[in-house]
Amino acid sequence: MSNYDVIIIGAGSVGVPTTLALSEKKLKVLVIDSKSSAGQENNKKAIGGIRATHSDFGKIKVSQRSIEIFSTWKEKYGDDIGWMANGYSFPAYNNEDEKKLKDLMKIQHSFGLNIKWISPEEYEKLVPGINIDGLRGSTYSPDDGSASPLLALNAFYYKSLDYGAEYKFNESVINIELKDNKISQIVTDKGQYSADTIINASGNNAKEIGEMMEIDLPVIPDSHEGAITEPVERFFEPMVVDTRPIKGSANYYFYQNNEGQVIFCITPSPSIIGTDSDSTSEFLPQVAKRMVELYPRLANLKVRRTWRGQYPMTPDGFPIVGRSKEIPNLINAVGMCGQGYMLGPGLGELITRIVTNEFSDDDIRALKSFDPYRDFSGMEQFK
Repeated sequence: MSNYDVIIIGAGSVGVPTTLALSEKKLKVLVIDSKSSAGQENNKKAIGGIRATHSDFGKIKVSQRSIEIFSTWKEKYGDDIGWMANGYSFPAYNNEDEKKLKDLMKIQHSFGLNIKWISPEEYEKLVPGINIDGLRGSTYSPDDGSASPLLALNAFYYKSLDYGAEYKFNESVINIELKDNKISQIVTDKGQYSADTIINASGNNAKEIGEMMEIDLPVIPDSHEGAITEPVERFFEPMVVDTRPIKGSANYYFYQNNEGQVIFCITPSPSIIGTDSDSTSEFLPQVAKRMVELYPRLANLKVRRTWRGQYPMTPDGFPIVGRSKEIPNLINAVGMCGQGYMLGPGLGELITRIVTNEFSDDDIRALKSFDPYRDFSGMEQFK
């Protein structure tokens, strides 16, 4: 049986950045994943948006650190991961949305988020040709941006290898053995491993991994679809998030990436529970109609492909991150609610400080938002 300082279950949006942060601290880290390589579950299905525009301290602070990592990666390490500081915007077309966004801005400002309210005229300069009929203005957070999920996770993975991390791919966890209320070994279909600390970062499979330890993790995946167009010359800047619900969808959002492709996604309503990753015939007509009504300039773009991935959801839209009370050498980092890619780098460093017991006051405050033992009665406004 091989021994490590830390074993991470899951080589995805959270597992790989956490491995990077831990191995940089010279810890001996093993990552176990059932897929053939890193990021083969939901990371490669992410659309690439990276924002600190959330509604609570924890996610804002973690995402701000993620943005620092994404935005400086090329300068520090030389890898072009497609980072672009294009910003995020939430336009408002009715009084209710305007009030909600402005009220949230007060909270966001108190947490140090760089966000402002801009007029319809200012917004039209950022998104030329946007439908301004009824537009009351928009929030705009210029520090938010985007990067390629494939390039970024690949860069994190190879840098973690440079630091000495080990990965076991095509290997499934089949049992987790406990002794004296601690995890004594991880049993896979190919071997047995032990470590001082175990991190559950298993995405869609979080609940199943928890059940191996008789821990109930309220994480239920639901399916979302996305699509990408052909590349065209840049014609607008920020991610556009239309939060108005209609029958069949709670919201939708789109942006133009660093290569000129428009990438878009929709939030189904009601949620589509499960892990079915087959694209549907309903998605494209539904989202295209909404997008073209909002932004007619999108009408003639050719869609190259569609895909489907999962948001491992919690009841309140906040992740579950923290050390287990029942099993002290277990840390859960699950239930990212579709935001694992943007939270991953900052969260990886936070989890590393949990492992090394090097908390700051901000860390303690942030972890309250992610507390595995909360009552889940709140609700993330920007989930």
